[in-house]
Formats: sequence, structure tokens, C-alpha cells
Amino acid sequence: MNKQLAIALLAASLASCATIPTPLQGQFSPTVPRDAVNTGGSGEAVRWGGEIIKVEPKADTTCFEVLARELDASARPRSRDSNDGRFIACRNGFYDPQVFERGRDLTVIGHVTGTDHGKVGEFDYAYPHVAADAIYLWPKRAIYARSPYYDPWMYGYGGFGWGYGPYWGPFWGGPTVIIREHSHEH
Repeated sequence: MNKQLAIALLAASLASCATIPTPLQGQFSPTVPRDAVNTGGSGEAVRWGGEIIKVEPKADTTCFEVLARELDASARPRSRDSNDGRFIACRNGFYDPQVFERGRDLTVIGHVTGTDHGKVGEFDYAYPHVAADAIYLWPKRAIYARSPYYDPWMYGYGGFGWGYGPYWGPFWGGPTVIIREHSHEH
């Protein structure tokens, strides 16, 4: 009985690694923002995400300017230099710009309702407009840093090390350090 329970829990935990959060589940058009500008926004349902560029609260809605990125298996924007254009997503209610700050990952589901025109620097830019049904702010990503020094005695030749110790000196390689930014999220 305990073995079956352990196997069930393990299977459930492995399955949850790449699942899409509940508010973002569903079937959506494969259209990317760059292509949606050409179609004029036919009301198609989309799930787009990317990096927040700007948040603009208005009287009864909040609009997000987002640099679109390809989504991974869990619907989170990938961290890559390539992009799929920009889009504007607006949702009823107030979303605090201090929480939804520039550079954070955001995924939106909604319907393309048209095109907004604005400027990126001096360039005239056409943004597909999404009437958002859901806004999902992802937790900040951990930043990984590793010592720039390689020590074959610590890490070993071919990846097999001789062991770790706290007294290796300042010029020897060290363990990976995870740097997390201070966040108010729980």
C-alpha cells in the first residue's frame, strides 16, 4: 500500500513539472503578435506572453505593453533574445506597476480585438490589442552564478571530483551560487 502511494505521488509530482497553470489552460490560435497585425485582429483567442515593457493603469482598466516571446510547455515565456513583436493587453481592474514591473514574465489569454498605434522611440509601431481574460505574472527567475576559476582537484577530470571542502582558498572553483532578488511574493 505504501509503495503504491509513493509511486502515485512521484508520478503526480513529475506530471506537475510541465503543466500549464489553470488560468492559462485551453486551446488557442498559433498566431504570434507580429502576424496578428497583418490580419487586423479577427477576435481569435490567443495565449501570448513575454517581458513586461510598460504598465499603464487607467480609470477602470490596466494596459500592459509586452515584448512577446515564445512560450514553453508550461506557457511561460522563454528567456531568449528573439521576439515575436510587441502587443498591448488590457484587463479590467487595477494592476500595480510596482508588482507588475518592467522585465517580469507575463502570460496573457484573451481575444485580439484590433490594432493600437504608438511609437517605439521615433518608430511608428502597430501593436495588436488583446482584450485580456487572464493575466498571469510569473515568479522571478533565479540567477545562477558560478566561480570563474576551474579547479580540477575539486571538480575532477571529466566531471569526477575529489571532494568538497570549505578551505580551498580564494582562487579555487566553488559551488554554484543561486542569487534570488528580494520579492514580496509568497
